[in-house]
Amino acid sequence: MLEPKHYRCNYCQQDFIPKRRRVQKYCSNSCRSSAYQLRKGNISNLPATNSTIPITEKNDKMTLAGVGNAAVGSMVADGLVKLFTKEKNKPATKGDINLLLQKLGGRYHLVKNLQPNALGALPYYDLIEGIIVYF
Repeated sequence: MLEPKHYRCNYCQQDFIPKRRRVQKYCSNSCRSSAYQLRKGNISNLPATNSTIPITEKNDKMTLAGVGNAAVGSMVADGLVKLFTKEKNKPATKGDINLLLQKLGGRYHLVKNLQPNALGALPYYDLIEGIIVYF
């Protein structure tokens, strides 16, 4: 039996035994992907085995100052939206809908472009439910 042939990874420069019949250039998919990213200019660092990049710890602590800044920023953004939104573009409230119902004279409105049903009942649009009903 023949000894398996060792190849050298084109990215991390480590020896490996290929797992496919064709010639492999990289020892793993991560090295292949990293080499592609390096060729395309998306990353500029060297392979992890050759680099000595210090690992820094991420500070995930919540502070009172950070919470306060987030709250103030959110309030300012909401205030600016309310200030610069035109009245016609603001969302309708329940009070606005009730006022509309009072102005229109009720909940049901005759639909003039629909024919009466087989029993002769006329179609009405229900403003509350959003459906057609026949009376």
